[in-house]
Amino acid sequence: MNPIKYTKEVVKEGKRIRWPKRDVLFPTIVVVICISVFVALFLTLEDLTAGSLINQLRNVFGGN
Repeated sequence: MNPIKYTKEVVKEGKRIRWPKRDVLFPTIVVVICISVFVALFLTLEDLTAGSLINQLRNVFGGN
């Protein structure tokens, strides 16, 4: 496909998109950020716990 034609069609499709209104967009962004922070904290805690458990197992079984 011709790159110029492709670019024109992408721009044309981009104009047809119905973007959400601000009153819908901002609460959605807040929810996404809150979930992301929660998941990041959960995974960090899980990683620290797993690392601690592995170190304790190494100490018990005489690993390096």
